[in-house]
Amino acid sequence: MICYLDSNIVMYFIESRSLWGPRATAVIGDMRSHGDILAVSDLTRMECRVGPVRAGDAFLLQAFDSFFSAAGVGVIPITSAAWDRATTIRAKHGFRALDAIHLATAAEAGCDIFLTNNKRLSSFPDIRVNELS
Repeated sequence: MICYLDSNIVMYFIESRSLWGPRATAVIGDMRSHGDILAVSDLTRMECRVGPVRAGDAFLLQAFDSFFSAAGVGVIPITSAAWDRATTIRAKHGFRALDAIHLATAAEAGCDIFLTNNKRLSSFPDIRVNELS
């Protein structure tokens, strides 16, 4: 199974803050133990890396970069088809631009699940959206 991770999930997992960090760690650990592929895009990479770059936190930046290059984590390109689909998603569903790009990228790449902590996205019909709980 291929699971696209929304940026918030990766941030919870790497930064392990608040109550969401342990939950993200448990879900990602479970997926890895089942041999699932974790997928992200360069948009995910950018969103996750902004905070550490802004703060000058080389240790946290390296933690994110290590995750993105780890075995079992695939970086999906954002294709022209994904950009076009994101346009349609944004127009039809009213999602924020970045959310529409994430959803379109996951759907175009054939991911089975989109894992997020954004309840608004659960109404998206083109891919199974699981909320972190």
